Amino acid sequence: MKTRELTLMALLVALGTTTARFAWFSVGVAKATPVQHAINVMAAVFLGPERAVLVAFLIGLLRNLLGVGSLLAFPGGMVGALLAGLCYRLTGRTWTAAVGELVGTGILGALLAYPVAKYFLGSSGAATMFVFPFIVSSGVGAVVGFALVSALLATGRLPGLQVQKRDS
Repeated sequence: MKTRELTLMALLVALGTTTARFAWFSVGVAKATPVQHAINVMAAVFLGPERAVLVAFLIGLLRNLLGVGSLLAFPGGMVGALLAGLCYRLTGRTWTAAVGELVGTGILGALLAYPVAKYFLGSSGAATMFVFPFIVSSGVGAVVGFALVSALLATGRLPGLQVQKRDS
């Protein structure tokens, strides 16, 4: 792993962990943290799916250890990061990373959050109870992440990072 990639990963983890304390809002039964989803899009484009998943995992772990997150951060964040990274890797288009984050977190991550909530958090409810809140949170974050990635790519100031730029 290159030093620049490791440094970017550390910065994204620090940003995701620290902003979780104050950059959130409630949506139904879930705590929406759109910065996490913006970070997933950025990590997917600049680091690839594997490292994006690692960044999402580390943010979720630190948030839980610090008491500013829940176990739901793992299925939502990690699945969204993975799908965002895979979509970008397959197409080389930044908008597909944002769509991958929205679908990965908003739908797949939300459905995977149900068993976590049921068996580990003692929650009862429908299997789809997290879909709407996760879509709202990941939708806001995916748009912000897409805008940030597009702005960074437009400047051309990404030395040392391997980014395939096709379009925004």
